[in-house]
Amino acid sequence: MSTSPADTAPAAGGTGTVQARRSLGARLAAGAAGGVMRVFLVLVALFWLMPTVGLLLSSLRGPDKIASTGWWKVFTAPSELTLDNYSRLLDNSAITDSLLSTVMITVPSTVLVVVIGSLAGYAFAWMDFPGRDWWFLLVVGLLVVPVQVALVPVSRLFGEIGIFETTLGVVLFHTAFGLPFAIFLLRNFFAEIPRELLEAARLDGAGEIRLFTRVVMPLGGPAIASLGIFQFLWVWNDMLVALIFADSGSPPITVALQQQVRQFGNNIDVLAPGAFVSMVIPLAVFFAFQRQFVSGVMAGAVK
Repeated sequence: MSTSPADTAPAAGGTGTVQARRSLGARLAAGAAGGVMRVFLVLVALFWLMPTVGLLLSSLRGPDKIASTGWWKVFTAPSELTLDNYSRLLDNSAITDSLLSTVMITVPSTVLVVVIGSLAGYAFAWMDFPGRDWWFLLVVGLLVVPVQVALVPVSRLFGEIGIFETTLGVVLFHTAFGLPFAIFLLRNFFAEIPRELLEAARLDGAGEIRLFTRVVMPLGGPAIASLGIFQFLWVWNDMLVALIFADSGSPPITVALQQQVRQFGNNIDVLAPGAFVSMVIPLAVFFAFQRQFVSGVMAGAVK
């Protein structure tokens, strides 16, 4: 039986109307969800930044004001803000020397882990040698070894070879415990590089060193930057290893602040700016390499 266009027109029109309504509803729902999500993310960001802002404002207030009222009183009495605490901080040799000690520990520990981890990750990903898979499984197994297990035996070892309570000892400890994660991360990232690209470079006469420096390292830049940020933040904020292995005469900033609390319980005019400085430096490093960090995380997620 044939149907006329008039019979089908209302149905088509009805379907089109329903689709239009659904499309409009979907658009409104998506817009509402996007707006709610943005508000939620802004609130999370403000909540995450609140301790940092509070510490900054506390570091800009006098010790009597810090002891008597909260940091939020600054918004009603902005005249309380002063830089005297930072002047006292610069005059405190224990804090300034500890910042230098922290840099001398953190930078070599980060550079060594990135360089050695990159070389080992490339070797495990693209070089054939006896027992390669078994050695990689050993590296993966070291990921589950807690730092606390190695404190006593490594302390004895460092004492016997004369590097206990030295900067070199702290750097070696952080490097040793940072390498398993670095090798695991970079090996998996380097293994995703197309084999054809490496074979084409070899056909052009590139050796392993040239291949690593000219092809693998540029492609692995996001992963290497992510690793560097992780390692830098871990070493900079570490207190346990520094408390045991660092020189008690020139400890890093985390130990120096702890000593200030223990020796001078009311020395808040030095503790507040010192804690803020120790916090803002890793934050600055993170935001400086934020784009590379996000690229590395997203690349790892996609792969």
